[in-house]
Amino acid sequence: MIKLVSLIFSLLIFSSAANSNTLLIVGDSLSAGYKIPVEESWPVLLPEQLSAQNQKIDVINASISGDTSGNGLARLPGLLATHQPDYVLVELGANDGLRGFSPTIISKNLKTIIETIKAQNAKPILMQIRVPTNYGKRYGQAFADIYPALSEQADIPLMPFYLEQVITKPEWMQNDGLHPNVKAQSWIAEFIATELGKIIK
Repeated sequence: MIKLVSLIFSLLIFSSAANSNTLLIVGDSLSAGYKIPVEESWPVLLPEQLSAQNQKIDVINASISGDTSGNGLARLPGLLATHQPDYVLVELGANDGLRGFSPTIISKNLKTIIETIKAQNAKPILMQIRVPTNYGKRYGQAFADIYPALSEQADIPLMPFYLEQVITKPEWMQNDGLHPNVKAQSWIAEFIATELGKIIK
């Protein structure tokens, strides 16, 4: 009887592990919880939101404030080797855009990031990023176009840019006008969880 109970318990643990996925988030300050307590940032709140949608996903947040697409690319091989994720959410490019980097360079970095993730048998998910309107219509459009183009070329999901819905609510934004505050984090986590639910089955 004891052996039978032990066997059932072992099978339950195996089943739970087999049904879980690991999501690695590689991003910048928009995912790193810039100037807010880490425990209140949306990546930390995300597993609970996913669980509410009956999804068991372990979330590893490897985002660093200030990172460019080039920084993310440099760190990526080590992150993939260490965490061996099933999915990688790429939230990069905002700092490239704010520094006026060439869209060609940004696109090349992101393309290499996507290829590197695929080469490790993980599934990339790209988040759309946009730059503020004061960077000019021409640059802003060229920058924004990078993401759907890469999504189509690589045949990977493109997640909407959550900040577009947050920035319209001043009470959800920090004084710099670029980063969400603590009040926005639960909504962002729910938004991300909903979008992931369309991707991760």
